[in-house]
Amino acid sequence: MKGARGVFAATLILEAIVVLLALLVLPRFGSGSTALGLGVITGLAVAMIVASGLQRRPWGLHAALGLQALLLVAAIVFLPSLAIVAVTFGIVWAILVWMRREVARRMAAGTLPSQQQDG
Repeated sequence: MKGARGVFAATLILEAIVVLLALLVLPRFGSGSTALGLGVITGLAVAMIVASGLQRRPWGLHAALGLQALLLVAAIVFLPSLAIVAVTFGIVWAILVWMRREVARRMAAGTLPSQQQDG
């Protein structure tokens, strides 16, 4: 499961980059850009970067999913045009969690290709 933690950390970094880059173009295309909204969203992006380093902890995945939920709520409240990014990454996180669960299930059943004996 170390590989999954690396994927989670990389996804958090990627999400933080996308959110911060989206903040650069939102004033041109989005409405409702307030200092409070930009501050909250920026704070969440920084928290994602910090959380990427905490993925080795047992609660790291829960923290990442919590930040995802907070981003979605903050985007809906402060910057509705950013909600598209939050929903897209929500789908990505759902797929990642499903894949992790599937690998764990197959590992417990002993059906992973690496667990099969040759011949």
